[in-house]
Amino acid sequence: MNLIDQLTEMLGQSAVLTTGAEVEGFVEDWRGRYRGPAACVVLPSSTPQVAEVVRLCAAHGVPILPQGGNTSLCGGAVPDAHGSPPVIVNLSRMRKVREVDAANNSIEVEAGCVLVAVQQAAADVGRLYAVSLGAEGSCQIGGTIATNAGGTSVLRYGNTRDNVLGLKVVLPDGSVWNGLYTLRKNNTGLDLKHLFIGSEGTMGIVTAATLKLHPLPTSHAVAWMAPQSPAAALEILGMFQSACGSRLSAFEMIDANQLQIVLDHVPNRRNPLSEMHLWHVLVELADVGDEQVLNDVMQQVLKQAFDKSLLKDAALATSGAQRAAMWEIRHSVSEGNKKAGIGLTTDSAVPVSAVPEFIERATAAVRKIVPDMTVISVAHLGDGNVHFIPFFTFAEWEAMPDREAMGQRLRHSVNEVAHTLRGTFSAEHGVGQTHLQEMAHFKSPVELAMMRSIKQTFDPHDLFNPGRLLPPS
Repeated sequence: MNLIDQLTEMLGQSAVLTTGAEVEGFVEDWRGRYRGPAACVVLPSSTPQVAEVVRLCAAHGVPILPQGGNTSLCGGAVPDAHGSPPVIVNLSRMRKVREVDAANNSIEVEAGCVLVAVQQAAADVGRLYAVSLGAEGSCQIGGTIATNAGGTSVLRYGNTRDNVLGLKVVLPDGSVWNGLYTLRKNNTGLDLKHLFIGSEGTMGIVTAATLKLHPLPTSHAVAWMAPQSPAAALEILGMFQSACGSRLSAFEMIDANQLQIVLDHVPNRRNPLSEMHLWHVLVELADVGDEQVLNDVMQQVLKQAFDKSLLKDAALATSGAQRAAMWEIRHSVSEGNKKAGIGLTTDSAVPVSAVPEFIERATAAVRKIVPDMTVISVAHLGDGNVHFIPFFTFAEWEAMPDREAMGQRLRHSVNEVAHTLRGTFSAEHGVGQTHLQEMAHFKSPVELAMMRSIKQTFDPHDLFNPGRLLPPS
C-alpha cells in the first residue's frame, strides 16, 4: 500500500487532500510569492494522529512540512519549488482550548487554535494573552511558536518565547514529548521547549502548548501623533518610559508612504490627524483602574513633547471606537501593501537607540542600487524592530529583468546596515526560504555548526521542513 493510501486509511478520506483544487490554499503563501508541489495535505485532529503520520512518512522517506495558518512572510510554511514534494501536515483541525487556569495565569490550547481565539478565551476570564499581531485573526498558535512571533506588544510583554510555559511535540521518529508544564519555576535540566520555539518546524511538530497569561488591562489611553523625525520619536519614547513604566504597552511608528497605502487600499481607514505628516506614531498605555489617570499621563507627556518641539500634531482617542480605529490602521499594513504593489519586506532589529540611524543609512543603501527607490518604514520602535520595505508598483516589478536577484540584493543591502549597527536580519518573521543566504552570510561557522548538530540529533534524515532555517552546509 502506498503512503497516501495508508494515510487515507488512518485519517479518513476527508482528512487527506490530493487534488489540485483541494490543496490550492495550502501550497501557496498568502501573498502569492512562494509556491511548490505537495505529495498531499493531511488534516489530523489529535496528537496520536500526527505521530502516526510522522511514522508513516518516515518509513517512506517522504519529507514533512508542518503548517499552521500559512501567514508566513518568508516562505516558511509552503513547499519549495524544488526538491521532493512533502506531506503538508496542517493542524487547523486541532483547535481546542483545553483549560484556562485564571489563578495560575495559564491556558492550555491545541496548536491549531487561531491566535484571536486564544486571546478571547483568556479575556473571558479576565486575563490577557499578550502576543498580538496583524495576522492574529488567521495565524495559529503552533505557527507563532514555530517562528517565535513578535508583534505589537513585545515592548511590554516580550515575544512568543517569553509567553510559552510548556509544549507537546511530535518528534521526527514519531515519538511524543509531553512538556505541557504550567510552572514558572522548573529547574530540572535543560528547558527543552526553547529548542522548538523558533525552529520553524525543522525538529518537531508542536501539537499543544501551555501559555502564560497576564492580568487583563481594564483601562487604556491611545494616541496618534506626528513626531518631527524618527530621532524625535525616540526621545518621546524615553519620555513615556520614564513617566509610565510598564504601563507603556505599544509604541509603533510608520512613515507617510505606509499610511497613504493603507488609506488608499484598505476600506474605512482614515488619518487620525488633519493632515499627512512624514512620520506617525501610535502609542498605547494600559493598566487596571481609572482610565482618566492614564489619559492624564498621556496628555502630560504629549504636552512635554510639544513644549520641546518634538511633536507636530497629536490626537488622543476619546472612545473605544477611536482606539480601535487607530489600531486598525496599524494592523492593515500588510493588507494594504499586498494590494498596492510588491514590498520587499525586511525584518531588521537594531538597538533601539540606533533606529533613526538605521532608517537613514538603509534608505541611502537601497537608493545606491535603485535611485529614487520608494521606501516604507514600519517600526516596532519600542523594541528596535524595523520593517524597512523597498517598494515597487506592480508595473515596476514586472519590468524588472531579474526580479529574484534584485530582491536579494536590496534586502542584503538593508541587512548589511543592520549588521554594522550590531543588529540582525530577522527579528520576528523567521528565516524560511527568504533568508537562507543571509543565514549563511551573517551567522558564524561555529553558530551554524551548533544549529546543524542539534538538527541532526533530532532529524538525522532531514525530513522535517527541509530547506528552511538552515542553509546547506
